[in-house]
This record gives sequence, C-alpha cells and structure tokens, in this order.
Amino acid sequence: MNMADTKDFSPLEQRVGIEFGDRDILTMAFVHRSYLNEHPSFRLEHNERLEFLGDAVLELAVTEHLYKNYPNPEGELTNWRAALVNAISLAEVAQELELEKYLYLSRGEAKDSGSKARQYILANAMESFIGAVYLDKGMDAARVFIGKFVLSKLPYILEHRLYIDPKSRFQENAQEKAGVTPNYKVLGEEGPDHAKVFTVGAYLGGELVATGTGTSKQEAQVAAAESALEAKGW
Repeated sequence: MNMADTKDFSPLEQRVGIEFGDRDILTMAFVHRSYLNEHPSFRLEHNERLEFLGDAVLELAVTEHLYKNYPNPEGELTNWRAALVNAISLAEVAQELELEKYLYLSRGEAKDSGSKARQYILANAMESFIGAVYLDKGMDAARVFIGKFVLSKLPYILEHRLYIDPKSRFQENAQEKAGVTPNYKVLGEEGPDHAKVFTVGAYLGGELVATGTGTSKQEAQVAAAESALEAKGW
C-alpha cells in the first residue's frame, strides 16, 4: 500500500476508545467495492465480508441486551431491534462518528455525497467497522462499542415510538391530534418502467402536509409520512 492509500485513523480510534492492533483490518472496514475497480493493485479486499460478520455481531449484541434487560414479548423486542439496526439508524451513527472521511470510494461514489446510496454505504461501513472491532479486540469490546454508540439510542427510540413505522405513527398522531385519517395521493411518476421514481403527497383532509419520493408507491408513502411527522412536529 503506498502513502496515497493510507489514512490517519487515530482520531477515530480516540473517539471510540479502541486502538487497533491490526491496521489492515481497520483499513479494510472502509474499502468500498467501487474503490477496487479503480485501484485493482490495492492489496486489501473490500469490506463486504467484514460487513457480513459485523451484521451478525451487531444483531447478537443488541438481541442479547434486549433479552436481558426487557421482559417484553418477542414481537416488541423484534421491532425495537429493527429500529436500532436499520440502515437509517446505522448511517446516523456513522455520521456522528464521521466515518465518511475514512471511506475508500471511487471518484464517482465520492462525488455522490448526501444520496440514499451514500446512506447505505455508511450503514454498511458501520457494520464492517463492528466486524473489524470484533476480529481485532473480541466480542466484549464489540459489545462495549455497540452499547455506547447504538444501544444508547434506545431510550430516544422508545420515547418517540420510532419502532413503529412512519405511516402508522402519522396515522396515530393525525387521528389523536387532528381527528382525521391521513390519505396519500401519487403526485408524479418519472423514469422508465424498470427504474420509476414516484412522488406521493401525504394529506390531512384536503391539506397537503408533505411529499415523499421512492422507487415504489409504498416507499414514497413512507417517505411522505416521515416528512409529514417532521412538518407537524409530531
């Protein structure tokens, strides 16, 4: 690996309180597949195998914590876990830890900051970083990291009922606070049949509260409901 391929991970290590013994494992956690397409001589593999491992470590640590600390039924715990480990939540943690600055991306991917694709890249990097922590420091260190940066979000998720999907939350709030049931209308469709993007409006009665886009009507409705919750301060 030449000097252009190296990054200074010490600020990240200080932030998370982990000093890696194996720098290659740490580096590999941030190598996106697209980078290797442009740098075939790069001596490390991309992070997808580490992501596969980290996903399992994360799920076990979260499941174990919920099982040991909450007597709730399995269905509720499953929803709580999903709210903690979904791509949106993990991408938010990745942004808090500034993982983006350590990513090895192709020039095209590097320009695509702020997109939905970048959100998934960040969520995947979060999982691969957990996999790297597990390999380098073991399960106890991984549990501490997950507890500090992922499970710490649980009180907020429970307080704001974020484990309930946005459409259900918008409906509950609308019925309770406005006395109406939301409805959704498709406002536009763009693109060819195999890559359509839908724009959907979330309405309370005749009032357009917010819009959302997605690659399916359902996805666009969920996005519109999320935006509507934000617009109403619910």
